[in-house]
Amino acid sequence: MNKQILLKSRPQGLPTLQNFNFVESDVPKIMQGEILVKVIYFSLDPYMRGRMNDAKSYAKPVELGDVMEAGGVGEVVESNSSKFKVGDIVSGMTGWQEYSVLSDKFVRKIDPDLAPISTSLGVLGMPGLTAYCGLMSFGKPKSGEQVVVSAASGAVGAVVGQIAKLKGCTVIGVAGENAKCDYVINELEFDDCLNHRDENFKSRMREVCSSGVDIYWENVGGITFEAILPLMNEFGRIPVCGLIAHYNQTDLPVSKDRIPVLFRNILTKRLSLRGFIVWDLKDQEEEALKQLSSWVLEGKIKYKEDVVEGIESAPEAFIGLLEGKNFGKMLIKTAPKNNL
Repeated sequence: MNKQILLKSRPQGLPTLQNFNFVESDVPKIMQGEILVKVIYFSLDPYMRGRMNDAKSYAKPVELGDVMEAGGVGEVVESNSSKFKVGDIVSGMTGWQEYSVLSDKFVRKIDPDLAPISTSLGVLGMPGLTAYCGLMSFGKPKSGEQVVVSAASGAVGAVVGQIAKLKGCTVIGVAGENAKCDYVINELEFDDCLNHRDENFKSRMREVCSSGVDIYWENVGGITFEAILPLMNEFGRIPVCGLIAHYNQTDLPVSKDRIPVLFRNILTKRLSLRGFIVWDLKDQEEEALKQLSSWVLEGKIKYKEDVVEGIESAPEAFIGLLEGKNFGKMLIKTAPKNNL
């Protein structure tokens, strides 16, 4: 039987367990050009919150009664494809389920001898590609510049900051717990990291960034963006790949109009503010994976995974992710006894 997590209802604000439905169904059959994958890990990511809404966005929402969307990695157990054979390890959009039918056109073969297969969903997957392609294309880091990274201990932010360090930048992280800040400084070797929950966060940021900010990597929004915007240097760059602080909002916050302040900064400082989705930069994927793999093997880029076992745990783990309770790349391991 195939264990699956379906979208039962659309959340209002932060999702609850009642928005999900756990079911068991027959293992699906495959057609020509398809493979059946036994999922070993699937990824939990903030973007999934937007997929739960019935609203126009850059991708279609998950329909009620459908399997929740996710990237996953697993073993081919049946194949009607000349490209993949039984036993191959592959990565693709598997969803929150134990078995997934995938077209051979949209699957990537994974070498389990290169790195743990879980990295295909993290540092050597979508988050790593987002970090590398976004920073190199839109951040354009130069030696000696100052970079601030929000959600610095997360799957994307951690890679962004480490790449910026490799490019000779001074890097300041922002995280939501002191333990995460300690990890960012001591393990990832950022120059500093501030807790955005501290009451003196904005004044501390002004002190740490007394020479201004050249690149601000936006994963979060909210108070971090408010603290950084006045500190941006002329010709500063702001790549925007996430706004997790706002994903659960049902209405716009009641506050004074901040648009004039934003546009004044953009104009007078000649700032570049660029939103992007990783597949906008598909042509850079091969280069990014080659460089990231090299850095990981050389120990120049470190990564941390937060693995939760059992598909039934996915809804609660996802809700925790949206509240910042994860520490590192959040993964669900569907097969606890599998040693891959």
